[in-house]
Amino acid sequence: MRPRQFDLIAFDWDGTLFDSTALIVRCIQAAVNDVGGTPPTDAAASYVIGLGLMQALAHAAPDVPVDRYPVLGERYRHHYLAHQNDISLFAGVLPMLSALKARDHRLVVATGKSRRGLDETLQTVELQGVFDGSRTADETAGKPHPLMLEELMDEFSVSPERTLMIGDTTHDLQMALNAGCASVGVSYGAHEPSTFAPLAPRFVAHTVFELHRWLVQHA
Repeated sequence: MRPRQFDLIAFDWDGTLFDSTALIVRCIQAAVNDVGGTPPTDAAASYVIGLGLMQALAHAAPDVPVDRYPVLGERYRHHYLAHQNDISLFAGVLPMLSALKARDHRLVVATGKSRRGLDETLQTVELQGVFDGSRTADETAGKPHPLMLEELMDEFSVSPERTLMIGDTTHDLQMALNAGCASVGVSYGAHEPSTFAPLAPRFVAHTVFELHRWLVQHA
């Protein structure tokens, strides 16, 4: 078996492993509308995916007063929870993760989701025991600050040179760059892959199958 290049592989969640981009966009737009703001365009709402919730909502709704942010967050959660069971992992994600586990990679999640939201998802039978660790935006610094990755690397005693970050947004790839880690982008999530080039990802995958194949060959 070919030696591993990366001991720790960190995945973003929404738009990378979980097919939730369209739902998140609709929920952001509905929440902003609920509090009397101007709903962002699809592109503007997609851009903030990956950031911490309040950071994302503030960016997406600049005309909403700061004192309305708690209500804005509550309305977003209301809309998301009403439909979270309508979405699922992208096809091919579980076989890909299983193949990586078989090669003894440490697999972790680095996400802008809340701890509660991520834990609810990871408790499903199909995901139990798949990931070795995780960090969420409400328990550490949000993306693109490198702290999320730095804490995961410290937890597993892995250097930046042996760590790979995989994500669908510039926030993910910038976090990897800030942490001194390599990255891979995926084009099927929230951000246009044309925005990835300045952040120098090792590869841009257009499908989960392409991502799986690249990881088996290069990670």
